[in-house]
Amino acid sequence: MTALANERVAYINGKYLPESQVTVSFRDRGFKYGDAAFDMTRTFNHRLFFVKEHIDRLYRSLKYLRIDPGLSPAAMTAATEETFARNRHLLSPGEDFWVGQRVSRGVDPVGGLFDAHEGATVIVECTPLPFQARAALYRDGIAVLFPSVRRTSPDSLSPRAKTHNYLNVLMGDMEIKSQDKDAWGVLLDDNGNIAEGIGSNFFVVRDGEVLTPRARFVLPGVSRQVAIDVAGELGIKVHETDIDPYDAATADESFLTSTSLCICPVSKIAGQTVGNGKVPGPVTKKLIDGYAKRVQCDYMAQYTKHLS
Repeated sequence: MTALANERVAYINGKYLPESQVTVSFRDRGFKYGDAAFDMTRTFNHRLFFVKEHIDRLYRSLKYLRIDPGLSPAAMTAATEETFARNRHLLSPGEDFWVGQRVSRGVDPVGGLFDAHEGATVIVECTPLPFQARAALYRDGIAVLFPSVRRTSPDSLSPRAKTHNYLNVLMGDMEIKSQDKDAWGVLLDDNGNIAEGIGSNFFVVRDGEVLTPRARFVLPGVSRQVAIDVAGELGIKVHETDIDPYDAATADESFLTSTSLCICPVSKIAGQTVGNGKVPGPVTKKLIDGYAKRVQCDYMAQYTKHLS
């Protein structure tokens, strides 16, 4: 264990180091070109959940990008668990971490060609979850706006790969933040259907049934799948289908899913109140409760206790 017991530790290329000592070359392809993939899980009550699901998705992203991480999924899992174990003592009661893996194609040799590299750069790290900053979202709901920026077409680059190249969704989100700093941007696809936001999947509820965009046009989040699974257990029908702004405007309820948020209600879409304005709506609340049961943590209370 590092002597800097009060500093978070990260894994980089086989070593566990204090975060202040973890460095990446300016010639790393992840920095130069966004030529990298990553994934993020989180802890609940200081315990890791859904590690296998996130690492399986990471390795699908790496296969799509043709990046060899130099580690088996089992070794990546072990590094993830060890990194968290070395940081767990830094968590106070009620706090939790994002725990993520980042893999770039590696460092280009000086004068090297595009296909020349010296092996992948692999990092595993822990980041405190922003409970205080996001607490009000569970009381008030999220305000969603649609930017003019469209989600990258799957004909160009599949959104199902979680890559370091986030410029597309970042540009959309910056446009939204310039209009309303508290709103969340959710991008439309080339066909004018709702796609996704930064690390978040979109859902609406209509007549007691749940609709979410088709997986071809979005990153199918692990929390998205948990919400779908919980709905199935509760007998709530879920349809993966095209959803346009009209569907959103006429929805009874809406919510976003993400690793950190889990399930969080949406209160406004494009400036219009969703349903009767009550958040969370009855179907969303059932899903929130089912998700909380799955992870053995009342994450909604974990956020809202920071409202003061």
